[in-house]
Amino acid sequence: MAKHVRYRIEHVTKYRYGLPVRNCAMSLALRPIEDRRQRVSAFRVGTEPEGSVFPVTDAFGNARHQLHLNHEHQSLSITARSTVDVRASDAPPEKCEEGAWETIRSWRDSFHQWDYMDHSGLALPSPALERFVQRSGIAPAGDPLASLKRLSGALFECFEYVPGSTSISSTIEHILDTGRGVCQDYAHVMIAVARTWGIPARYVSGYLHDESAAGGGTTSHAWAECRLPGPGWTGFDPTNATLADERHVRVAVGRDYQDVSPTRGVLFGGGDIELEVEVNMESIPDNAADSSCSMHEERNDG
Repeated sequence: MAKHVRYRIEHVTKYRYGLPVRNCAMSLALRPIEDRRQRVSAFRVGTEPEGSVFPVTDAFGNARHQLHLNHEHQSLSITARSTVDVRASDAPPEKCEEGAWETIRSWRDSFHQWDYMDHSGLALPSPALERFVQRSGIAPAGDPLASLKRLSGALFECFEYVPGSTSISSTIEHILDTGRGVCQDYAHVMIAVARTWGIPARYVSGYLHDESAAGGGTTSHAWAECRLPGPGWTGFDPTNATLADERHVRVAVGRDYQDVSPTRGVLFGGGDIELEVEVNMESIPDNAADSSCSMHEERNDG
């Protein structure tokens, strides 16, 4: 097996406005995360019309970019291009360390993981969630890692992946009522359940390179990460009933989708808004050169 996989990713977001926009300020969460499993060898982001783009870091440690466009426009295109190396996954652990549930309970006394233990707007407990958990026989029994794997598998079996069945603002009640949703909804349900068990859980936005998987290969993807004694932060992809691995490219983490949406901001003017998003992702040979373009560029070749 290769030690790592290299991906080239192009993420294009196009806005069309019914009325001219006088100016806008946007936060962009498009640069992939760098950590022990991911290395960003090249990243570029640019806009048409051209605006002022500069890097910032948010409260969750994500690398973002601020966009300011201070002249009139009636359309906006944002293009982010990344070259990312993802280390091949090690064999997943069989279980957590001894006394894992006791360790998890002790985390309640600390504020260190409070953001990921307290409930958030799109991942809230509710009577509907409680009924779903009871009806599905989902319970935190035995080892925490095994319990989360069972939870991920149950969500895969209970729900149907249907593109367009929910919106970015949909709460988990929608997928619980209809049984239909997209990766965002699967992740929110898993996060909400894990937090009711006392397990820190966070939302991950990114990409999945797998044309055969639900939501993979052609669009952005989302999954959940849970902090466990021993394994640490572990990714669960309930949309596809798998652990996160080298096919998954992480872009940002937060409490739920609202913290990591790829683009968000404020504008003056605009009227009705049409949004179009296209993502292209391909694995490439290590020695393939990244194409050049006249955009705001960051490189990390060291």
